[in-house]
Amino acid sequence: MVSTQFAYRTVKTIGLTEAQPNYVPVSGFEKPTGNLRVGVYSPDGQYFAWASPENVSVVKAEDGAKVATLDVPNVFEIAFSPKGTYVQTWQRPSKAADGNATKNLQIWDVKSGTLNYEFVQKNQTGWNCQFTFDEKYCARLVTNEVQIFESANMSKGVWNKLRVEGISAFALSPGQNYALASFVPERKGAPARVCVYNVPSFTQPAAQKTFFKADSVKMTWNKLGTSLLVLTQTEVDKTNKNYYGETNLYLLSIAGNFDSRVVLDKEGPIHDVTWSPNSKEFGVVYGYMPAKTTVFNHRANAVISLPLAPRNTIIFSPHARFMILAGFGNLQGTMDIYDTFQNYKKLSTIEASNASVCEWSPDGRMILTATTSPRLRVDNGVKLWHYSGPLIYQEEMTELYAVHWRPQPAELYPLRTALSPAPLVHSSVASAATKAAPQRPAGAYRPPHLRGTSTPTHFKREDEGGARHVMGEDRALNGATNGQRIVPGAHRTVPGAAPAAPAQEQLSKNALKNKKKREAAKKAKEEEQPEEVAVPEPAPAADDAPAAGAEDKKTRALLKKLRAIEELKVRVGKGEKLEDTQIKKITTEDQIRRELAALGWDD
Repeated sequence: MVSTQFAYRTVKTIGLTEAQPNYVPVSGFEKPTGNLRVGVYSPDGQYFAWASPENVSVVKAEDGAKVATLDVPNVFEIAFSPKGTYVQTWQRPSKAADGNATKNLQIWDVKSGTLNYEFVQKNQTGWNCQFTFDEKYCARLVTNEVQIFESANMSKGVWNKLRVEGISAFALSPGQNYALASFVPERKGAPARVCVYNVPSFTQPAAQKTFFKADSVKMTWNKLGTSLLVLTQTEVDKTNKNYYGETNLYLLSIAGNFDSRVVLDKEGPIHDVTWSPNSKEFGVVYGYMPAKTTVFNHRANAVISLPLAPRNTIIFSPHARFMILAGFGNLQGTMDIYDTFQNYKKLSTIEASNASVCEWSPDGRMILTATTSPRLRVDNGVKLWHYSGPLIYQEEMTELYAVHWRPQPAELYPLRTALSPAPLVHSSVASAATKAAPQRPAGAYRPPHLRGTSTPTHFKREDEGGARHVMGEDRALNGATNGQRIVPGAHRTVPGAAPAAPAQEQLSKNALKNKKKREAAKKAKEEEQPEEVAVPEPAPAADDAPAAGAEDKKTRALLKKLRAIEELKVRVGKGEKLEDTQIKKITTEDQIRRELAALGWDD
């Protein structure tokens, strides 16, 4: 019987676990221990490899039998070719004894463990070579060109190359047609450009699209390699509506007979976009929260739009039968499961809080979620859910860094016409439930006097019946204007009217008691003080008052300068060194004393 499998990597070890129905470690696989940086399956699911500080080990995923040990230390990245014939390793850039950069990207033959070829690769982003579906060719990006190699004869050097000035990214088609998509960002006022070429015919692109507002792109081919989605993003949104820049989505056909911008009818960023495995449809989650989700066909025509909800992730099952629409990251982790064969009917809703990993099983019946480090260092572990909703398996782990299903062809698990019932719940779920801490009440905090009442409209999201969010509009709350904010339950003042005296019944008992004490103490103090009879002083003459006031003011200013000079003389007596301006100030002492004498001041 064919069984699904998943691999996990923690701070101390790596493990392979058989999933339904046994949920036991893979027999024959010896768990490695130590500082293990990476662990990956081959795309066909045949092999599993991991890196230790000393070397890279490759085993058969089915039974853990050792296949090869690659003598390459301190590997940080591993990647397999589509059929698992070759494995690539990447080390951090370094220099050899002669001062030249070491060749840190190496391509190995899996079965023999021999080194086929090696390159110098400085950047970790986009470090690996890309292979065609049959592994006949592989390609890598260098400055201003994409180099094509024959995988079996890499030692012969570059077989062909695509020369494009300013190219920053490329993507090989996964389909049976050899196609390559290239991206050139905006440069010197010229628009950004995506071109699709048929390998090795690089003289003329088969399809191309130019556009502005594109500093970087994510290019996604459909499974057949016949259409390409281009998600563009700018580093800065010039309209200041989005902190993360502006996003747009474009669709290109490899035949060159169709290209279009995908029209999205809700303002805001594009959170996620993915192809359906049937290569005929793709889903997009977009817009300010609550986001909108729309499924389009291969001609960018909307097929169906789902209700607004706080979601940012969309994942299709391997058979394209089901679809997950979820909200992870800073959202609550709610997953909605839809049946695409029944006009996207919602089947269930799953609460997977704090999940940082979400994947469909190869049989399209189970969903793996996991909370991993370093995003969250507590409550790490793996959970397996049935698409109908129940939690089937759960395993807690210490500092879980990665977990993935073993890739397997969907053909191994024939699609069932009827919905399958949920399997038996594993004992790990019941034991975890007994140890689980009591959950706090869900939802936002509400003060005691408002509990049990309905939420005001201005506090509701758009999908809950609230007002539509429009970025940039200065809408007033509850009809308030001129920037005035009306707080529900607070006393409302009328502009221009005298403020109303606060009523005593609005004060609490303690506040009213303290107020009475203060008033009694004030009254007693006034009674203790005897009344003074005010004797009016003779006012100065009208002509003499301004002159006397000016002389007093000047006298006070001169006396202030004289005191400053005395302080400086004391500092000189202590041996301190003064600045030139301070020494000059001391020389004005005689002049200041003469002015004071003229004003009638005598010391």
